[in-house]
Parts: sequence; C-alpha cells; structure tokens
Amino acid sequence: MTSAAVTALNTLTRPLNETRVCDVQASHQDTLLAVLCANRALLLEQLQGDRGLEEVRRLREEVMAVAQWFSSDTEDATWGFVQECLLLLLALTRHLSVEVEVFNQSQTRGNKHTAEGAPPLPPDVLSVSQQKTLGAALQFVVSLGLCPYLAPGVGVPLGCRSAFAATVEKLVHGGSGSAEATRRLLTTTSVLLQLAELSSLATLVFTQHLGDLMAALCQLGYQPHRATDEVTHKQQPQKQNLTADERQTCRNALGHLLGRVYQPIVIKELLVLQGGPRQCVAGGGLGGSSSSSSSSSRSAPAWLRRLCGQLLSERLMQPNGVHAVVRAVLGGGTGGESDWRKCDSVARILVACPQQSASVDSYYGQVCPRILDLLHHKDKLTAQQFQRVATRAALFMVQEKPSFAQQYLLAPLLAPLHRCSTASGEGVRSAAVDECELTRCVEDTYKICVVGNSPSAPLLKALEEVLPVVFTLFCFTKQNVSHLRAPCQDILLWYLSCTESSAALSALKQLSGLQRRRNKAAAHCHFTPGSEGGAKFDATDGISAAATDDDEEEALFEKLSEEQWRLECLMSLLSELTASDLPGDFFLHLLQELTSWKAAAQDAKEDERDLDVSAMTLLEVEQQLLSRGKRQGRRLVLLQVLAVMVESVQHSVLLRKPTQVVDFIVSLVQRACVALDQDHDLSLENPVESQTLSMGMGLVATLLSGPPLCAGEYTCMSRLLPPLETLAEKHPEVVIQELASNLRAVIATHGAYRPENATAAATRTPGRPETRDGVKQQKMQTEGEKSRTSPRSTTTDVKSPLSSTSTKPFSDWMLEACDPDVPTRTFALRVLTQMVQNKNPEAVHVQEKVVTLFLENLEHDDSFVYLSAIQGLVALADSFPEKILQRLLRDFQHSPSLPTSEPQRSLETRLKVGEVLMRASRAMGELAPHLGRPLVGVFLQGTRDVDQSVRASSLSNLGELCQKLDYAVGPLAPELSSCLTALIKTEKEAEVRRAAVHVITLLLRGLSNKTTQVLCDVLSDLYRALKWVVRSDPDDIAVLHAQLALQELDDVMRTFIFPEQKLQKKIVVLP
Repeated sequence: MTSAAVTALNTLTRPLNETRVCDVQASHQDTLLAVLCANRALLLEQLQGDRGLEEVRRLREEVMAVAQWFSSDTEDATWGFVQECLLLLLALTRHLSVEVEVFNQSQTRGNKHTAEGAPPLPPDVLSVSQQKTLGAALQFVVSLGLCPYLAPGVGVPLGCRSAFAATVEKLVHGGSGSAEATRRLLTTTSVLLQLAELSSLATLVFTQHLGDLMAALCQLGYQPHRATDEVTHKQQPQKQNLTADERQTCRNALGHLLGRVYQPIVIKELLVLQGGPRQCVAGGGLGGSSSSSSSSSRSAPAWLRRLCGQLLSERLMQPNGVHAVVRAVLGGGTGGESDWRKCDSVARILVACPQQSASVDSYYGQVCPRILDLLHHKDKLTAQQFQRVATRAALFMVQEKPSFAQQYLLAPLLAPLHRCSTASGEGVRSAAVDECELTRCVEDTYKICVVGNSPSAPLLKALEEVLPVVFTLFCFTKQNVSHLRAPCQDILLWYLSCTESSAALSALKQLSGLQRRRNKAAAHCHFTPGSEGGAKFDATDGISAAATDDDEEEALFEKLSEEQWRLECLMSLLSELTASDLPGDFFLHLLQELTSWKAAAQDAKEDERDLDVSAMTLLEVEQQLLSRGKRQGRRLVLLQVLAVMVESVQHSVLLRKPTQVVDFIVSLVQRACVALDQDHDLSLENPVESQTLSMGMGLVATLLSGPPLCAGEYTCMSRLLPPLETLAEKHPEVVIQELASNLRAVIATHGAYRPENATAAATRTPGRPETRDGVKQQKMQTEGEKSRTSPRSTTTDVKSPLSSTSTKPFSDWMLEACDPDVPTRTFALRVLTQMVQNKNPEAVHVQEKVVTLFLENLEHDDSFVYLSAIQGLVALADSFPEKILQRLLRDFQHSPSLPTSEPQRSLETRLKVGEVLMRASRAMGELAPHLGRPLVGVFLQGTRDVDQSVRASSLSNLGELCQKLDYAVGPLAPELSSCLTALIKTEKEAEVRRAAVHVITLLLRGLSNKTTQVLCDVLSDLYRALKWVVRSDPDDIAVLHAQLALQELDDVMRTFIFPEQKLQKKIVVLP
C-alpha cells in the first residue's frame, strides 16, 4: 500500500512529457497549469481503472469523507491540485500510522529475532526514491497551497527562492486577506501538522518547510483582525473568517512546534521571519533579484516583528538558550573561517535586554552565568567561536552596563581570586580554593582581558582588586612547572600595559612593597601545587606554622627570601614590557623618591640619634619607634628595589626614549645639587657620586653632539638648566664646572652655540681638582690627536670586495639571488653574505627575508649554490646568533619550515642545516658557553632520530661544540657520558658509533689540561667505553677513533701526573 500511494503521488507530481505539449508558444504559467490539470486528470483516471490502486482509492475516499475542507467543484485548478496532494498524503499517513501501531504491538508482545540478527525495520521507513517523491509533493503543497496565501512581509516570498518559485507565485491568484485564502491557508497548515505527527514524515516536513509552517501559524494565530492596505482602497476591509478557538489552536500548535524542533533551527527561522531593519530587503541573501517596489513589501509587519522578538526572548531565557542562539547565528562553523562580525552581532543580542523581559536584573542574572559558561565549551570545533562570543559579550556589557556587569559578570568571574585575598574574610574555609576552580578563574580572566583586549575603566578596576593575588600566584608558578604561569603573566602584563600610568605605578609600588598591599593573599593560607599541573589555595599546616614561630631566624630568612623572589619576578615582568615606557617611568619615579629622601636629611639624622624618652609616655615612645622603623624599612625597600631593577632589567628597557634619558640625568644632577648643599667636598667624601655625575653629564654631551635635536627635545632638556647652573657655580672640580657651563649654554641656545671642548671634557676621568692651565693643556692635546687621526679616518679602502658592487641597490641583489642562472645566483649570494658580515643597514633591516632566501637556496641541487647559502647562514648566525640559531635549530630538529620545502628532500636539507650549525659552533669562540646550551640540547635529541645520517650529523656537531664550551661542559658531563656510552654499546650503525667515539676525542682535545677538573666524575666511564670499543667493536674505523681518543686521554693524564717543570729564577730583594 505504501508503494501504491507513493506511485499515485509520483503520477500527480511527474513533469510533463514533450509529446504532450500542445502549444510551444505558451507561457510558463500556462504550461505549468496545463501540467497540473493533466496530472490530476491522469491520477483520477488511474484511481478508477487501475486495480493496484484500489487500497489507495479506498483510503482517499475515507479521508475525503471526513475532510470538511474538500471541494470537488472548485474552479481553481491549482487549489484542486493541492487538494489531491493533501488527500493522498493524509491517506499515506493514515496507512503508515496503522502499520506502525501494529508493529509496536508485535514488538511489545515478544521479540522473536535473535541476538545475532538485525532488528526489523519499522514500516514507516521510506526508501530514497520514496522520500524524493514525497519531498516533491510537499514542495507543491507548500508552493501552491501555503505561501501564496501568506500576508505581505510574512515569510520569505516565493520570488526570492528560485525561478520555478517565481513562476508559481505569478500562477496563483488569491488575496491573502480574503476569507477563502485564510481557509485554504488553515487547511494546508493543519494537514502539514497532521503529517508531522508521524516521525518519518516529520523529518521531511521540518527539514524543508519549517520556516513556511511557522510563518503560517504566526499569521493564523496572531495576525490582527484588520484588512491589509494592499488589497484595495475602494472595497471595505474583509475580516478573516477564523474563530477564536481556531486562532487559539494555531497558537498552541506553534508553541508545541517551537518546543519540539531543535532550538538553533527554530531561532534561525524566527530571525528570518523577524527580518532585518525596515530599509533592508528581507531574504535578499537567498538568491534571486527583485525590484525596489517589491522590496518594501517584503519587510515584516510590526505585529510579526514583536511576536518574533517575544518568541526569541523565550528561547533565550531557556536553560540552554544562550548556546542555542550562538549556534543559530554562527551556523556551527569550525571557528577558523568565522566572521567576527557575526560574533559581535550575537554578543550584542545577548547584552541587549529585551523589552519582553520582566526586569533587567532578572535578565542579566540569568544570562551572565550562561555567557561565562560559553568560555568552557568543550566541543573543539566550535569552542573558538563560543569563546569569541562570550568574550565580546562580556566586554560589551562591561562598557555599556558597568553596574550589572560588576554584579552579575565580574564578581562571579573573579570570586575565587577574591576568596584568596584577606578582603574576603579571615576564615580558613572561605579562603580555600581548589585547583579546578582557580584554573577556570585564571583562564576565563585571560580570555576576557588578554584575548578580548578591550580595556575599560570598570574592567581594569575589577582586575586591580585581585592583582596582588594574581601576582602572588605568578610568583608561585615561577618556582614550579605549571600551566598557569603564562596566563598569569599575560594578565599582569596586559593590566600594566593598558591601565593609566599613575595606576600602573601605584600597582608596581604595591607589588614591590613600597606601598601598603591591599587585597593581598591571606596570611593563613598559601598556594600549593595541584594534581593536574595547576595550583590550589589551602590553609597553612598548623605544625609547620608552630615550628616557624619557634625558629624566628628561619622565619625571617624565609620572609626575606620571599620578598627577594617577588622582586625578581616583578623585574621579569618589567623586562617583558620592551615596547612600553612603564619600566623607565617606574625607575625614574624611584630615583625621584631617592632624591627627595636625600634632601630630607634631617629625618635621617633624627633617626640616627637616640630617642629621648624622659618626657614621653609609653604610647608616644611606641609611636616614635614605629614611625622610625617604618621610615628606615621603606628606605631599605627602595634601595633593594633599585638594586634588583638595575641588575635585572636591561638599560634599553629602562631608558628607551630620549625623554626618559633626560629625566634620568635630571634626577642625577638634582641629587648632586642636594649633595653639594649638604657636603663640603663632594669629590673627597662621595667619589662614587662624583663619577656617576660625570657619566651622566657625558651622556648629555653625547646627546647634544649627535644628530640635531628637535625643539621638543630641547624643551624637555631645559629642566637641566637650573641644576647645571648650580653645578657650574658650586662644584669643586673644574672639569665638571666647565662642562656644566658649556652644556647649559648649548641647551639654552638650542644648539646655536657649541663649544669644541664639551665632548672632550666629558671623556675625562674626574676625581681630583684640576687647574685651568691643565684643562687648556689637555684640550690642546685632544685637538692635536684629532688632527692626526682625521686623515686616516677619512681614507677609504679601494680594495674592498664590495667596492665594485656598491652602486647596485640591495633589492637587485635579492632578486639575482633567485635567478635560475647558477653563476648569477651564486655571486649574488656571496655578495649578500659580505653585506651581512659588514652589517649593511638594509641587510640588517630585512634580515628575516635574507634568512628565508638563504634557506630556500639551501635546497638547491647545485653545490655552488647551497654552499654559498651555507656561508650566508653562518654569517647571519655570527651576526645575529640568538634569533638565527633558534630558527636553524627548529629546522634541524623537525623539518624545513618553509612552505616551498619538498618533503622528500627534508633529510638532505636537515643535513645541510647541520653543516651550518657546525660552522656556527666553530665561529662562536668565547661566546660558546653562552650560546651553546640550546644547541647541546637539540644535538642530544638528534642522537635519537630515526635516520642514521641525522644521528651521525648531530654527534659531529656535538663534538665541534664541546671543543668550545670549556668549563661549561661540567654540568652537562653526566648526560653526555650516558648518551655517548649508550650509543657506543647499543648502536647498530657503524657510522653512528664512529661519530660517538669521535665526540669523545674532540671533547678531550678541547678540554686538554682541564679534563681532570671538568670530567672528573665521568672520566672513568668514558675510559671504559673506549676500551670496550677497542676490544669488542667490529668496525675498524671506530677502533681507530677509539685509539686516537685513548691517546688524547693518555696525553692529558701524563700532563696531570707529570707536570712540566718550569725553571724560573726568582730575585728577592731583602729589606
């Protein structure tokens, strides 16, 4: 019966044969109408005459008997066709329902199939061809019996879907506001809902026609009782002939449908029904074009927009509503190709409180926790999109709704960190935070602050409250291996980079101990390592606390060590701020504070005097002692911070701008002026400060004698005028007086007056007073030296290798290095190598491109080309070792990183990179102990490579490097010994064993007389390994290498046991 019903539907929906076309000149509408009438007539004929369709005819008549909407004498051919489709679909549904019920009863009574056999299929399972036929029938029903009767602006018009749908739209003529049209729409919608009660047919209905079905139910249940303005202005408006019960039934059906279907699909369809702004064309992205006159008719009416907004708000407030909204708008992409505008749109939707919400507080109270849940999405394919939406939503809310964001978003987000601080209370239970909660808090904060990277005042203020706890956690992770170290460091750096300068300086003073720490970690608790690589905040063990109280010295030592470690961690953070002025500002702020304390010498003298307690009460005495202790402790902390900062942070980070250099010099000169007011002879009592002052003034002279300064820089340096005048008048040394006067004249005249001896005076070493004659004599000597050296400095070397090529631009050499002609390419590579060696500015500026060019030529077949590339890479590694060596080590350890690299030639390229590393190791010289540690690690890992050539190359490079490491081999000696011994005894390839023995030879040759000091712990093991090779190794070359190594060891031991006798004659003069 199912096949017969599908056959009948196929007859009804089959296309027209060419032999049945009567008029080829007919329009598309006429042709389609003729096809519909012909197929319907053919179906009725087959139902009457075909005995195979008797069951179908019987079910059709039964459905027709109960269908009040069926009209056999309709004059509308399209509606008659739709009626036949609906009758057949209902007949098929009735038959399948009965079959499914019988099947379920049989399955309930007993299961006769065995465990090995497959369970029987339900009778409502349709084949692919049957589903295709039913899909075509449903398309005709929706296109001819549902969409034409929708009001303008309700749903997507047929003309915007396809060319066939545009033809259907012109074919059907029916006013959407008439009673007949409304009845037809109700009929089609009711039948589709009946079909959807069967699971197999529901899939076909909902996957293709859910939006049209929802649009019909919205119109039937919620359209106001008034005629549209587009029917005609001459006739009176006609009321829709629907009763209140029918409208309520449609509303209930819509609610049941929305709760039944997958929510992201529902939300997507509601957004389509709601449409965009009124000036936009709804559904314009679905294909097809329409005129501007029809675009206005497709805008959704106001009642539908309000209804869709209400339904969307209900979907959003459901338990998983936020996830459903995100999935609906983003479409479930993988995140790599997602449009950030869509993420921002979803975030805006979540932040905007809907008008249908009961209260703003209740809305944000429900939505904010779900926004935070988006950060923990576990699906790897969509996690990036969800996190982006959550981050943008949180940032929008902080910017637009700061009060609600603080209450419902930031407070729950930072709650674990607040519980770690003393501000949360003194109870142990309230302060304890487990590992999972703390890890989630830090990662969420990192995603919102660092990844979102949209600083705002409320967000920075909220982060400022927990900054001490984050810093304490960062200091703890620096002592251990933890995955929380990087996020904590990034959070701290982001805050220091984004906040205002005054707030950042205040935070640094708190973290360094110069100010009272607020919201610091609770004293009775501490961070401990977690089981999953994180950290947890637990109470301090009572026994250890008691033991600490008993041993005051140990407690003091631990406290001082902790403070020192915190300062080192803080300086490591400042060292990362290479592109910020904050480290320099903080350093200058500390110097200014030091200068102010130098000026307040009266307080220091009072602290040194004994306290007169005869006329004081005990409370006053205690207050005096506490204030004195605080001042002294603050001074010690300041000196400690300055000492650690100068030692740990590079000068290029501390003073990265000329203005900061000027501020630094101002602080030095001002401190010298203060010392002049207090001390009688600065050069005798404070020689260190005098030397520092001279260096600072020499730095000013260097700035003034360099490239011409702008007006703003001279204005900044004008602050040096008063202290320089003081030094010129009061300083006891003549050199500094004259230098201060000359520098003051240059700054005051903005460089118009430049004394010749300003720079020369800055290069002298002060320390003793000089006369004016001495100064003049030294000035004359300096000028004589300049006159003697100037001719030599202006001469040029005509024999320079680049003299003939200096006229050609650098870009031309880069292009010729890619020339297919081998001689041209080789010569260009040699020229580029010489440019790198001579520190050519253009080559230094584009060193990344030069490295890539050499690496590409490294894969060339011709030996002239790749050997020239090897020389170029060695020159780059010698000029820029830290950056170039890292890339070469990565290519040697894994594979070539260039996109154009050929996988089949990866091994050959790695061996060439190994040759580069070997030559670079030879050229390191005294820098080998500093630069060689990463190379040793990579070469040791290379000894475990699957390819024997890479293992041998790694050992060869390791031997060349060990010759240069000198005493730096000591910490690596056990690891080297175990590696080499294992390779000698277990390696199957003779080439690798030879290389391992050769490493020992080179190691002994490089250390020479230092062997007994550096390799004292492993020397016996290496000796036994060499003897084992001589006795047991089958390879003659390996035995020869071992004999050479033993000879080197013999020479070392003979020199150690029988040192060379030095015949020296000593002459001693008796008193």
